[in-house]
Amino acid sequence: MTDQTGPAGPEPQPDAAAEDQAPDAVGVGPWEGPLPTGERYDPELLRLGDRRNVVDEYRYWRREAIVADLDERRHDFHVAIENWQHDFNIGTVVRNANAFLAKTVHIVGKRRWNRRGAMVTDRYQHVEHHATVEAFVDWAAAEGLAVVGIDNLPGSVPIETTALPRHAVLVFGQEGPGLSEPVREACSMVCSISQFGSTRSINAGVASGIAMHAWVREHRFGQSPTENAAGQRPTG
Repeated sequence: MTDQTGPAGPEPQPDAAAEDQAPDAVGVGPWEGPLPTGERYDPELLRLGDRRNVVDEYRYWRREAIVADLDERRHDFHVAIENWQHDFNIGTVVRNANAFLAKTVHIVGKRRWNRRGAMVTDRYQHVEHHATVEAFVDWAAAEGLAVVGIDNLPGSVPIETTALPRHAVLVFGQEGPGLSEPVREACSMVCSISQFGSTRSINAGVASGIAMHAWVREHRFGQSPTENAAGQRPTG
């Protein structure tokens, strides 16, 4: 069964924009001059100023109006992350998904997650919950999405030189154990991220940003994967 936690995140959130507000140095102050008309504008933001971490295009807009506009142009990929041990990377994954305009973030396992790293971007990003791997896999199959794992596993292919499916869900495991065995078995392919230093792996938050950007470069900008540099060591 899939639970929709929606763009407001896993916990109920007030409609007022005050909780989003950053220090006064960020954003814009109260609206000056005749007030704009239209349902997209938030009267409270127009009166008090808009200190949220949003692009200038969305200044003074209601949260619901921003989400609706994003929904008109979200990309064709989804993101999923396993959450069996309350992974602290989930907030970063959600923030990255908002930045790269993923359609939805799917949390597999425990429903509750730490929102701190999301920096309130979960207000604008759709988030769904799947209690089990089986429920997640069934959902992906029903949606016609390829399940693409991102992990440093034997047999994985370098994401830098591999074409990613356009309609896909990019799946990330937890810090340490990586992708669980049931998720590995469900993947149509597993991609690694090439590294050159001494560490064996990078965390899921960082990996998610790299993988999403790889999808965007290929399918938004039409940049085909290039050949690996000589001597590159693919790990993830």
